[in-house]
Amino acid sequence: MKPKENRENIIDVLINKAAMKQDIADYSKEVFLSFKRIIQDEIIELQKEINDKRIRLRFEEQGSYEFRLFIGSDLIVFQLHTNIFRLPDHNPLWKDKYLSSNPANGYFGIINIYNFLAESYEKNRFNDIGYLIGRVFMNHENHFMLDGQGELGAKFRDLKNNLISDDIIRQIVQKTIIYAIDFDLITPPYEIIKEVSLGQIKAISS
Repeated sequence: MKPKENRENIIDVLINKAAMKQDIADYSKEVFLSFKRIIQDEIIELQKEINDKRIRLRFEEQGSYEFRLFIGSDLIVFQLHTNIFRLPDHNPLWKDKYLSSNPANGYFGIINIYNFLAESYEKNRFNDIGYLIGRVFMNHENHFMLDGQGELGAKFRDLKNNLISDDIIRQIVQKTIIYAIDFDLITPPYEIIKEVSLGQIKAISS
């Protein structure tokens, strides 16, 4: 292939794929801001009904790509990934006409949703484990799907027909909160925790 043809290919990729990815990134930021706004609104509504000061109900912003929701004994972290991803070739969605007819539909911005214990954050227990409980995928046509635990992973799977709206975001937020507060710590088997190092005890004490 001659240099001129190579250059034409580069221009074509930049105009089409690079611009498409930027469109997804811009749209994902808009959706992320909507999540932020709606979660703050939900906190206000919950605070009207809950007067118990022991129950955490607060919002913390962590820059442009992350915010945190403290609710009860849980910390829910929402993070917008700064990159755009393509579904892997083996994903069955590529067999669907929506993706096979237009491969650009298989590129997504992603919002990751994590669940931690609130005390893990407040007491700087850096070794405590959290869980990825949901991922929101958004493409250049403003379609989305949700990959997640429990009802989060069951209800919003129809990429071809799902469009994001404030009502849909509110449903996702509410179901995320319900899943997080319903997820309880399970007592570990005695055999696993019967031995402990002095370093672990000092870490717990601190």
